[in-house]
Amino acid sequence: MTMRRHQFVLIIVLLLRSTWATSAPAAEPITIGLGIAQSGQLAANGKAALAGMKIWEDDVNAKGNLLGRPAKLVYYDDQSNPANVPALYTKLLEVDKVDLIVSGYATNMIAAALPVAIQKKKLLIGLFGTAVNSEFHYPDYFSMNVNGPDAKRAVTAGLFDIAAAQTPRPQTVAILAVDAEFGRNASDGARENANAKGFKIAYDRTYPPNTTDFSPIVRAVQAANPDIVVICSYPLDSVGTLRTFSEIGFQPKLLGGAMVGLQSSNLKVQLGPLLNGVVNYESWLPGKTMQFPGVLEFLSKYQTRAVSQGTDPLGYNMPPWGYADLQILEEAIRATNSIDDAKLAAYLHANTMHTIVRNIAFGADGEWTESRMLQVQYRNIHGNGLVQFTDMDNQVILTPAQFKTGETIYPMADARPQLAGPLGCHGRSKAIHGVLPAPNEFPGRLTRSLPRRDGSRIHWEE
Repeated sequence: MTMRRHQFVLIIVLLLRSTWATSAPAAEPITIGLGIAQSGQLAANGKAALAGMKIWEDDVNAKGNLLGRPAKLVYYDDQSNPANVPALYTKLLEVDKVDLIVSGYATNMIAAALPVAIQKKKLLIGLFGTAVNSEFHYPDYFSMNVNGPDAKRAVTAGLFDIAAAQTPRPQTVAILAVDAEFGRNASDGARENANAKGFKIAYDRTYPPNTTDFSPIVRAVQAANPDIVVICSYPLDSVGTLRTFSEIGFQPKLLGGAMVGLQSSNLKVQLGPLLNGVVNYESWLPGKTMQFPGVLEFLSKYQTRAVSQGTDPLGYNMPPWGYADLQILEEAIRATNSIDDAKLAAYLHANTMHTIVRNIAFGADGEWTESRMLQVQYRNIHGNGLVQFTDMDNQVILTPAQFKTGETIYPMADARPQLAGPLGCHGRSKAIHGVLPAPNEFPGRLTRSLPRRDGSRIHWEE
């Protein structure tokens, strides 16, 4: 009788435990909030970065969550407009009550978010900002960008190193910059680099962010006849200036430096041969010197999703950085067993972080302790196909030395095809002045595919 009673009690206990287990509420997610461009001129990069972040979210939740809680991204479209950013972050913190925040993409957006983070005493990781914290000196800001300790100079430092090494040495430089946070910071650095290397500045102007006609600007640069032209621009400006240089037919010995947008494969395809000879910054490419642990596996995941999401089909630029941005946050959370902003910031200051874009250590103002900004020369670009941009012989890393994959072709004219147009455009481009047609001017779109390392294929239209 006693045995039966014990068995009955045991059954009751097991049933109660089962009921408790099924009725227990699920753990509340750790929420990470951000505003990020999904429309406007920064949307292409913003969407690609967010796609990388979503892969991180899926990976973290697939391997067991964070501190026993799922991770959840809460995000809004900042519409590529810095004026929208403060209100979005205030909403994230006061209405959505997210646990942590990270920035959206680009210097202008981060600069608008940082004062909110300071006011609310929140840690902020900035995605691709240039010297955003140089005036605030906020101790809980961390830059996910390769600039290093001298952020303003880093963007164009490699270009000036390349110029100074040429024989005969170029003498004069023009600096053309968008009148916005990034353009001002990058052009400040370019000015310092030019002076440090002994180049004479022959032209130095900014242009309004809403500029669409670059002809008067480029003609003024042409009148100064510089050997080097440094352009500090946002994506639409980068396209506009390169096309205008082609239309006018002005070809300096070295051109590029700080043109945002050229890192995107969508813009590379659009510009095609107009890129030949341009030397410009990149943050990462899958060259043989930069295949860090985990990054190619990440790209395979990303490229599978890019087809349906309509984001950058190759994903060399923003997606790995969106993923790495949250990797460092994850590592700090796990190491401190906390989501307290102050504890996380202290850990980030004190430790080297491990990501798919290489290990990172933070120094003053949250910048990296060393610069890893690349300067890359585009060459052998024919027509407007995508496949050629998977060939690292067409995107040669010139600086820094530890990642170098080839030598500079100088002057710029030597990297240009000898056929058609002042800047060598040919293939499917217009004959007049080498101007590329807009995508809807092509008579039809071709479906292409490219094998990946894992045997699957990436598909796109061109």
